[in-house]
Amino acid sequence: MSERLLVSIVIPVHNAEKHFRASLQSIQASTYKSFELIVVDDASTDRSVEIAESYGATVLRRESQGGPAAARNQGAAVANGELLLFLDSDVMVKPETLEKIVQVFQKPAVNAVFGSYDDAPAENDFLSQYRNLFHHFVHQNSSPEAVTFWAGCGAVRKAAFRAVGGFDAKKYQEPSVEDIELGYRLHRQGYRILLEKAIQVKHLKKWTFYSIVRTDIFCRALPWARLMLEQREITRDLNLKSSDRLSAGLVGLVTAASPFLVLELRLAYVQALLLIILLLLNQHLYRFFLLKRGVAFAALSVPMHYLYYLYSGLSFTFCWMTQPLVRKRA
Repeated sequence: MSERLLVSIVIPVHNAEKHFRASLQSIQASTYKSFELIVVDDASTDRSVEIAESYGATVLRRESQGGPAAARNQGAAVANGELLLFLDSDVMVKPETLEKIVQVFQKPAVNAVFGSYDDAPAENDFLSQYRNLFHHFVHQNSSPEAVTFWAGCGAVRKAAFRAVGGFDAKKYQEPSVEDIELGYRLHRQGYRILLEKAIQVKHLKKWTFYSIVRTDIFCRALPWARLMLEQREITRDLNLKSSDRLSAGLVGLVTAASPFLVLELRLAYVQALLLIILLLLNQHLYRFFLLKRGVAFAALSVPMHYLYYLYSGLSFTFCWMTQPLVRKRA
């Protein structure tokens, strides 16, 4: 593909002034120059619109907040490019990111591609580093032939996007799994999606314990579990591989057995065995943390990862148990 292929970059924005300027500066520094920049302001009350306009973006404004799915659809509706590139407002692309995305679409029958965060997030605190490195590891160790999509840095042919109806803005009115659901529809209709591991962006967000748990449960685990149960299709990639599902089960058993230790101390031996198995199942992740950030970081990551499996497993179990009731009520 030549430089003449126009890429329409669509960014949904809601009160993003803290990181938005750095994000737009990184786009302007791209080696691939054939792009248009479309920013959809989702009822911001800060200087997001002013910043977008200062970088020459086409700015679309929404009177009331409708969520990133609706904002992306609105931006895609006015896009002139053959390729739609969706970016979050708190990521920085690398100079070669756009060029690599265009090159991927030279491969046979590719209709969508997405990447991952890099292994050098902007915030240096433990929780931000842990969260972003975990995301990086999962994407870097998943199948390149994907069945989902990631709108943090993901591109799709405009024709394919419109053919499947875009993001489901009615169902997902807040940040959720609208990108994953779009990927499912693209895949079911025969469109090829690639996870290109060389496409990496820097995440600028600062994570807190509360934001991690809230996002994981209410924006990922619960809606993703409902989505899989509704479609009767369990994803077996990303962070839902067999080892991940087994790990969640082991964490559930260890946690459930803890109250009974006062009655039967021999349960401690069973718990210890299960924890050893859990460590072995996830040794590649912990080794990755060790190599990237050292012993202390890897040690602190283990209980965070245990907690992740606990609330993720509980979320899926809750959805599985209540799904028949929801269908009956509907």
